[in-house]
Amino acid sequence: MGAPARPTNIIWDITYACPLRCIHCYSESGRRPTRQLSLNEQLRVADSIIELQPKMVALAGGEPLVVKGIFEVADRLSRAGIHVVCYSGGWPMKPDMVEKLMRCCATVTISLDGPTARVHDRIRGRAGSFDRAMAALRMLDDAVLDDGPPGFRFGIDTVVVRSNFEVHEEMCTSIAPRFPALKFLDLGAVIPAGLASRPGFAEHELLSDAQVEQLGSAAWTRHLRSLAPPSVTVTCTDNLDLRMKPDQGIDNFTALQIEPDGEVRAMPIYEGTVGSLLHESGETLWHRAIERWSHPFVTEILSSVHTVEEWSEAARRIDYHFGSEAVRARIDRRPGFTGACV
Repeated sequence: MGAPARPTNIIWDITYACPLRCIHCYSESGRRPTRQLSLNEQLRVADSIIELQPKMVALAGGEPLVVKGIFEVADRLSRAGIHVVCYSGGWPMKPDMVEKLMRCCATVTISLDGPTARVHDRIRGRAGSFDRAMAALRMLDDAVLDDGPPGFRFGIDTVVVRSNFEVHEEMCTSIAPRFPALKFLDLGAVIPAGLASRPGFAEHELLSDAQVEQLGSAAWTRHLRSLAPPSVTVTCTDNLDLRMKPDQGIDNFTALQIEPDGEVRAMPIYEGTVGSLLHESGETLWHRAIERWSHPFVTEILSSVHTVEEWSEAARRIDYHFGSEAVRARIDRRPGFTGACV
């Protein structure tokens, strides 16, 4: 089988502005220019996305809720029949935002990387971020229980790193029961992209191969589901499909990632763009991205990846090879990782 004619899922990092400083940040948000478009330009990008007819668009970042016009953009996509998901760290959430989100998004996902402030704040790089995330979840829970629109759902996304691997049972037994309207708890292995690919991170925070295997096992998922309330769907993902290894088959790759300024990434977790939705059609850029997947350099580098540590090294090489001069300069400025605390 060949690659799909169009992407089914689109991830739009709509800004690189962010109040948090996550140790694993894939986009290095909060540490670089926001590259945020004007509202009119954002709506133009939204219209280009609509032309691609994806099933789902995830608005991410950075922190989408700091973007002026985010609700207009989400509404434009939603009115086109697209399932809109908003990812937020919860820090800027206010009660009036909840009502707007419920009108223009089908799903809101709050990032929560541990059951305590000690665990979460360390990973998210800012004291108080756990309390803000919990407050956002409470606002969403209260609004849904009060009179939430049919079909709207909210849940938790947890990035699984080595230092929070042992707390997932507590996420199910302590956090999930606090929110009666909570619909899902997604636990996904950290991927070696952005700051999570820098030297030292593999040693300290990327999961071991054994941990990745455990997280991806059906038995582990069943165990966690048995601990959570029956109304909460628990999902565990090893994220190995994001490697985009040639032997995985290109028909399995259906996601397109857009940077804040409308530039389209050739491969979702790797640096290197193929053009802008402000200047070319989404279909053109999608086919250009597909060509990158079988580029000789990509094929050679990814074919030799068998471990998480090898994947991290491969990501750095691909990023440096296909990244612009500015991207390479940013990579060169990344500090090594030896552990972190807020």
